[in-house]
Amino acid sequence: MKDVRLEKLARVLVDYSIEASEGDQVVLAGATGAEPLIKEVYARLLEVGAIPVPQLTFPGMQEIFFDKAHDLHYEEIPPAILGAYEQADAFITVSAPQNTRALAGVDPAKQQALGRRNQPLQEIVIGKERWVLTQYPTEALAQESDMSLAEYEEFSFSAMALNQDDPAGFWREKAKEQQRLAERLEQADEIHILGPETDLKLSVKGRTFINGCGTHNMPCGEVFTGPIEDSAEGYVYYGVPTAVAGREVSGVRLRFERGKVVEASAEKGEEYLLSSLDADEGARFLGELGIGTNYGIPRATKNILFDEKLGGTVHLAIGKSYEMTGGTNESSVHWDMITDLREGGELYADGELIQKDGEFVGFDLGSAAKAGR
Repeated sequence: MKDVRLEKLARVLVDYSIEASEGDQVVLAGATGAEPLIKEVYARLLEVGAIPVPQLTFPGMQEIFFDKAHDLHYEEIPPAILGAYEQADAFITVSAPQNTRALAGVDPAKQQALGRRNQPLQEIVIGKERWVLTQYPTEALAQESDMSLAEYEEFSFSAMALNQDDPAGFWREKAKEQQRLAERLEQADEIHILGPETDLKLSVKGRTFINGCGTHNMPCGEVFTGPIEDSAEGYVYYGVPTAVAGREVSGVRLRFERGKVVEASAEKGEEYLLSSLDADEGARFLGELGIGTNYGIPRATKNILFDEKLGGTVHLAIGKSYEMTGGTNESSVHWDMITDLREGGELYADGELIQKDGEFVGFDLGSAAKAGR
């Protein structure tokens, strides 16, 4: 039986997130495991007069690439792919992993080399501004989250507000309240994060806070910026496990001096953490401070697309900054890691309490989602 929520999601992605219109060339990239959603998005693009440019991948293709690729495959983006991205007007990407650990045995150096090769593609996509990334529920994601597939589907679609009568309207209203928070934070010089094994200060003076309200990620719910590159001082504990590049990394501890990571450890996945920090000169500096506002996500699931939006958490990404925030850090790495402030955490802007124990002070960012759970 057809799930009407997929049709709702397709309309959100096409009509709200990228605002597709007649004649737009839209790269529709996705895995074949997301076939039901990809078909809905494809149909909606045609309905509004856009021109879909499908790019589909099959399970196992990434593993084949890392096993068979020659040096030349890591050196230059194929001109045919580069041309498609340069000519496209907008991008919709739907991930649907069939095995979240498929790349666990791949040499991290190869993954980092491919990341460096593909960096110009990322810059093209971000520069055009009309792009969105989402995820289709799969058995692998459900297993990673300790849920049945039916439970995980409900979890995912609820986080995207697809149980609402008007999901796009929900995100528009959320954007208004998030904008109030972003404007308050833009007045600040210093952000101070306190929590379990965490005492970190960093400057955001003059930086722009971006309102993440479903136009680039779905689900969404965050405000974020690029901190002053040499400002981070103190230490942070990332207590939320994350799955990255086919590996689980958890219990990460970082210490910063003059913005740079000078000590690093992890309870699990430390070798990959250290290799990422040494990927290039910018990888040991922060590229992003993000504050999650989505209280429709009840718990972490080792899925960064969802977990970084979780209301009551902050994420601090090592590596590349986003230019629109004013950040200048360059790196082939951009790795979001999450600090949970819901138990014993506090967030301050120039000494003013903004959040305590995961609840915002003076900003109504969670009531509607909590009431709907």
